[in-house]
Amino acid sequence: MSAEPSSLPLPTPTSSSSPAPRFGVWFVGARGSVATTAIAGCAAVAAGLHPPTGMVTETPDFAACGLPSLSSLVFGGHDTVDCPLPKRAEHLAAGGVLPHGLPSAVHTELAAADAEIRPGGPLPRDPDGGPARTDDDWIDVFTADIRDFVGRQNLAGAVVVNVASTEPAPADGSLPPSSLYAAAALRAGCPYVNFTPSTGLHHPRLAPLADSSGLPYAGRDGKTGQTLLRSVLGPMFLQRALTVRAWSGTNLLGGGDGAALADPAAAAAKNAGKERVLADTLGAAPEGEVHIDDVPALGDWKTAWDHIAFDGFLGSRMILQTIWQGCDSALAAPLVLDLARLTLRAREKGLSGPLADLGFYFKDPVGDGPSSLAEQYTRLRHFAARLRTASDASGAHR
Repeated sequence: MSAEPSSLPLPTPTSSSSPAPRFGVWFVGARGSVATTAIAGCAAVAAGLHPPTGMVTETPDFAACGLPSLSSLVFGGHDTVDCPLPKRAEHLAAGGVLPHGLPSAVHTELAAADAEIRPGGPLPRDPDGGPARTDDDWIDVFTADIRDFVGRQNLAGAVVVNVASTEPAPADGSLPPSSLYAAAALRAGCPYVNFTPSTGLHHPRLAPLADSSGLPYAGRDGKTGQTLLRSVLGPMFLQRALTVRAWSGTNLLGGGDGAALADPAAAAAKNAGKERVLADTLGAAPEGEVHIDDVPALGDWKTAWDHIAFDGFLGSRMILQTIWQGCDSALAAPLVLDLARLTLRAREKGLSGPLADLGFYFKDPVGDGPSSLAEQYTRLRHFAARLRTASDASGAHR
């Protein structure tokens, strides 16, 4: 008599599938407010502790694009400061940027990322007192750090994202720090995202490297608050045939950005993108300019005020004023995670060169594209469609 089916020994489950791939996000400015918020936020959303508010890549239009999952992201980076990420996260929680208790809830993830942060530069002289390193020396050091990260972590790919403080535009043709990091990213075989107004890949000396790298890149200067509104309101005035006579603005902010932008040269680099959006959407730059004031007491919070003078029917003069109050790092972090996932996927799909379709995220986007937020969003959705394939719908990376 044969044994009952229930008494037969069950076979040991086997799996022919390989482990899910992991992807690196290498931050330039890895211990700053934006990077810390992005790392803590990624861990919190991946663990189901918080919803993915502000992340466009978590909306239905991007569900079948084969994007790396948040849980597959591994973080590291460069920084010139030595405050550990868990401690930095505690400071942000004390300032109301991160939810109370979140730093302790994601301490393991913060500590793991902090262990992958390497010293940044350039410094005036080497720590041993020897001669200052050349640009090529620094690029070699940064490239080796990135490659070591990818190799040790056995990553399927990595993206370098610049979220460091704004630097003045170079005046003498030299490569500023942001360009050294950008060159290292491409030399290491990684796509590059410049979320700052700093020079990065825009330096003319890096154009041949960018063209020959075969890698995708995106930037520059993340569009988080005041300019986000401008990219919506500018087209509104144009489409309603209302003549804008003047558009002035003021930014009050503290933290690292406030201190960096107290430098007039850095502020000029920042304002260039804000003003370009108006010129592009209105057809010409109106009168007025943006003033940036460092208010240390505000910490990571900022207030942006715009005063718009425009003419209506029969020359009637009118005014629109807007006030935007928010936390810069909390506004930026979900965009940074979006961009990391999108560029990593673009690299997987074999895309290269400037990703103009990601202009939705930037004040001064690379490549040719519209300046209106609505048109930029349409381009972004079309980009999402390009990332989809039949096999991606199975959710291989999710």
